[in-house]
Amino acid sequence: MTSSNNISEEGFELAYELGCKKIVSIDLEEVCRNSGAQYVDRNRIILRYLNRSYLIILPNVEISLKDEKVPIKDKILILHYLTQATGAPYTNKLITYGQIEGGKFYSPVFVKRNLEPILSCFGDRPELLVDAARNLGGQRANYGDAAVSIDAFPMARIFFIIWKGDDEVPHGGNILFDGNIRHYLASEDVCVLTEILTWKLINLAKNSS
Repeated sequence: MTSSNNISEEGFELAYELGCKKIVSIDLEEVCRNSGAQYVDRNRIILRYLNRSYLIILPNVEISLKDEKVPIKDKILILHYLTQATGAPYTNKLITYGQIEGGKFYSPVFVKRNLEPILSCFGDRPELLVDAARNLGGQRANYGDAAVSIDAFPMARIFFIIWKGDDEVPHGGNILFDGNIRHYLASEDVCVLTEILTWKLINLAKNSS
């Protein structure tokens, strides 16, 4: 019997293989224009992802970050972002995860994996969220009692918002996106991307405590 872990690994491998096949079929200069990646030459581009520069080399599709091994989830997100990017500009209008196509069905999972951990870590100490976000290139945003915006990719902006509670009202919050994210990532990718970012923020806060 195949274990669930093996099934997940096979799914990741398949998604990665499909992403590789797709990116080699697209003109790299067009990919860069649409995604905000840096064109180096016909075989190489550089993409900023979570405030770090990743080198993508074709046609063998090598994704590297200096001397570090890049997890397959990150590789898949990078490929999906590059191959799905349309060049749509920021709208400066915020949307919920449920407003992304297919996101309404996954909203309970999204909240459990992302918003609940964020509130557990930062709900009573929202300023830590601002400090942690700076390490990922984030900036303070004018929402709630504390909020940050982080460009996970050059054209994919995520907002984390916290409202402080008191003796009568518990803390609360939200995770929102610029409306253009629908032109760069599918709802499943947005959920995975937000989860990766959520735990990076939490780990940064824990390490600074």
